[in-house]
Amino acid sequence: MKEKISGADALLQSLICEGVDLVFGYPGGSIIPVYDRLYDYQDQIKHVLVRHEQGATHAAQGYARVTGRPGVVIVTSGPAATNVITGLSDALMDSTPLVVITGQVATPFLGFDAFQETDVVGITQPITKWSYQIRRPEDVAPAVARAFYIASTGRPGPVVLDFAKDAQVGLTEFNYKKCDYIRSYIPYPEIDDTDLQRAANIINASERPMILSGHGVMIANAEKELAEFAEKGDIPVAATLLGLSTMPSSHRLYKGMLGMHGNIGPNINTNRADAIIAIGMRFDDRITGNVKTYAPNAKIIHIDIDSSEFDKNIATTATVHADAREVLKKLIPLIEPKKRTEWLGTFEQPEKVELEKVIEPAIHPTGERMTMGEVVNRVSEATGHNAIVVTDVGQNQMLSARYFKYTEPRSILTSGGLGTMGFGLPAAIGAKMGAPDRTVCFFTGDGGLQMTIQELGTILEYHTDVKIILLNNNFLGNVRQWQALFFNDRFSQTPLVNPDFVMIAKAYGLGAEEVKCREELDGAIERMLNHDGAYLINVNIDEHDMIFPMTPAGSNVDHIMLNASECYPTE
Repeated sequence: MKEKISGADALLQSLICEGVDLVFGYPGGSIIPVYDRLYDYQDQIKHVLVRHEQGATHAAQGYARVTGRPGVVIVTSGPAATNVITGLSDALMDSTPLVVITGQVATPFLGFDAFQETDVVGITQPITKWSYQIRRPEDVAPAVARAFYIASTGRPGPVVLDFAKDAQVGLTEFNYKKCDYIRSYIPYPEIDDTDLQRAANIINASERPMILSGHGVMIANAEKELAEFAEKGDIPVAATLLGLSTMPSSHRLYKGMLGMHGNIGPNINTNRADAIIAIGMRFDDRITGNVKTYAPNAKIIHIDIDSSEFDKNIATTATVHADAREVLKKLIPLIEPKKRTEWLGTFEQPEKVELEKVIEPAIHPTGERMTMGEVVNRVSEATGHNAIVVTDVGQNQMLSARYFKYTEPRSILTSGGLGTMGFGLPAAIGAKMGAPDRTVCFFTGDGGLQMTIQELGTILEYHTDVKIILLNNNFLGNVRQWQALFFNDRFSQTPLVNPDFVMIAKAYGLGAEEVKCREELDGAIERMLNHDGAYLINVNIDEHDMIFPMTPAGSNVDHIMLNASECYPTE
């Protein structure tokens, strides 16, 4: 008869069987048995003690996004479990694989409002791929196996295992078997050859096709196939926010970012295209603008592993339900080689206007005060465009996405669907731990930084080498921009009275300095990048700095503001 082990041991040994060597978490009463046993597994599992449970989920997201492996979180019950809700929601929206283990009161106390009891399964079911309560020690291993299978296959996402305390201390025989099948769950559907041929026929018959590259390309590791597909058909490529870095910024067919603050060329030509090939993206409202007038001349081909996205926002002409990489592999031989010189040439005028009216004023401003665009551009150049860029949410996010350049895949981490302020700092920590050999540059605003600023303590404890660029305008900048453009300069509750961020950073053991003027910027960036360890530069930004181009919410995708008073001329 096999020796029995505790449910807590079964959990930790199950994680090891899944190849987990790093977890993020925070202990508490209902998860103490797991943490007690973790004491004896320190040579196999590194535990990162964050300063807030929300930080654990975002750090795990950062780790998952750069490695492609599920991020793992362990927290206790009650308020700890409710503190992970934001991260779970964010991970679901952005298709990020997480396995989150929450402690729970012992089963005899369930439903009696015991101390720190919450209905974790009930709360998390709408925002996870799977949520399950473990009440018996013998259920631990199969639950963990199923959790990792669900989280990491198909369209990735978060799962929750709610672990009752008596199941943690109860004894069970341990026999781990990885999960590779769940009835009615088909993560990788077979490609329908009829659907594939229909898509190829549309592309081959088109004169003005355009590829929209989404996060699904990155998840599927399909960057090489994307480039081969685009090059064979001579098809321009534009990326969603989360699809950035799926094609190098310097590639001749890459035409920029889509959406509200995207590049003019791809947004204008969305409504000129006769075929749209959407790969691993969901036609978010920030991409489409007014859906009634979106791409009126185009036949829409939608390639996605999640069929629920088909026709949800935009009506399709053809769909291919499968993994993006597998689809592209089979689609490439069906595509006729073509040269689309005239179509590609239509991007030149929008690019010329954007360079003159938007990009040059942003990265080479003539005003006395610094802009976010020039700071991002200089950091990108100083890193040779090879860093992982992590952003918080707001103006810093959009300007970082626009002006950082990408040479390698998996080079941007940002909160796309949920838009979570406070995401950036813990995500940068997780990214650096997942990709220790790459430079991680974290761009943030003064508002977002303060939402999870306690995670500087995590940087202190684990000596995490994150380069922090604080774009400080003493405002909640993105809301301020909307107030300036659409609410008559009524700056209600957006000005911020800020602390001395340099002093705070130094108190946490970071190198830090303030950048008050443009002449100090290059030297500060050089010192930051050459510093052995984490470093913060607090850059004083013009409070009037705005993100352009901009398509106002609900407008047609080709209604593009160049600045506060001028729009791009449409035909």
